[in-house]
Amino acid sequence: MIRFKNEDIFHNKSTVLRIIEQTILTIKENSKKVAEKEKLYVIKIGGNIVDNENLLTSFLKDFSKLIGGRMFPPSGDGGVKAVLVHGGGKVATKIGETLGIESKYVDGRRITDAATIDLVTMVYAGLINKKVIAQLQALSCNAIGVTGADGNLIPAGKRPVKEIDYGFVGDVKSEKINALSWAGLLNNGFIPVVAPITHDGNGQLLNTNADTIAQEVAKAMSSLYEVHLVYSFEKSGVLLDANDDSTVISQINPSSYQQLKTEGKIFAGMIPKLDNAFAALNSGVKKVMIGKAEQLQQLISGEAGTSITNS
Repeated sequence: MIRFKNEDIFHNKSTVLRIIEQTILTIKENSKKVAEKEKLYVIKIGGNIVDNENLLTSFLKDFSKLIGGRMFPPSGDGGVKAVLVHGGGKVATKIGETLGIESKYVDGRRITDAATIDLVTMVYAGLINKKVIAQLQALSCNAIGVTGADGNLIPAGKRPVKEIDYGFVGDVKSEKINALSWAGLLNNGFIPVVAPITHDGNGQLLNTNADTIAQEVAKAMSSLYEVHLVYSFEKSGVLLDANDDSTVISQINPSSYQQLKTEGKIFAGMIPKLDNAFAALNSGVKKVMIGKAEQLQQLISGEAGTSITNS
């Protein structure tokens, strides 16, 4: 509130008007700052990257440069906030073979029985997650490994049995993800590294698709941040020819996506990922990027891969 004496108003009108003008400008500037959200990257790395030690090491080095090598307290070196979600790769299958646990798949999706949920929890949330954490810590990144059960970060429900019983597989309960819990980790200088395991709230762990986890976390965090969702895997982006990495489609929006589908120019395996990308955009995510893990910096800057927006 601004107050002036009556004599000031009558005898110093120009000064009073200047003060009012400056106050209005200050209020507008402060309002603009409040409206601007801090940027957050939710990045998912594919199983093929996790399986390849050299590719994973290279990716994590690029990732550490993106976030500025933050340690606690945050270094203030210009790095961005990020959440890293990793898939499981083939490590669980290989370890399962040595333990006599057979891997079963239907349409490329793992059937998770009682023995398998123990196996994937051990491998995804244990071995893979902690190897990633250790490498990031060596790169001065204060990474912390989590699953959906930790801090109730990702509540889920066991997938209902329809034509196929997938076993202990989880479907994320989007509306129950607490963005403030995630923000608490980020604001205290941590980089969450998420293994694809959730829980049902009744003591049961659930195997959950890593792409879905990345999408749902990105959607939930869009209420607090300007979220950029990045899918980094072995391909260079969305391709016109699935066997030719040079046929990258650099930009996709709703109208061009519909045209590409109508003309049959997007191979079937990419359609679910793109449908999920637009679902994320429609739920508040600013931008979705799909591309090669080895090109993370170029992918983030829009110089490589496929950028997906609603405009």
